[in-house]
Amino acid sequence: MPTAATTTVIERKWHTTAEVAEMLGFGLSKTKMLVLSGQIRSVAIGRNRRILPLWVDEYVARVVATAEEVAA
Repeated sequence: MPTAATTTVIERKWHTTAEVAEMLGFGLSKTKMLVLSGQIRSVAIGRNRRILPLWVDEYVARVVATAEEVAA
C-alpha cells in the first residue's frame, strides 16, 4: 500500500541585515550601524552577519519601552 507523502515546512531561522532593514523599514546603513553597535544582536557566520527573529523582536520591544518611558 502506498503511503501519503509528508511535507515538512522549514521556518526561517536567521535573517540577513538587509532583510532586517526591510522588516523594520530602515535603510541598510542604519541597520548595519544598529547591528555593529550591538543594539540589534547578531552573530558572524563567515563574512556575514545573521540575526535571529527573536533578536529583532527584542530590539523593537526595547525601542517601544523607551518611548513609553519618555511619554510617561
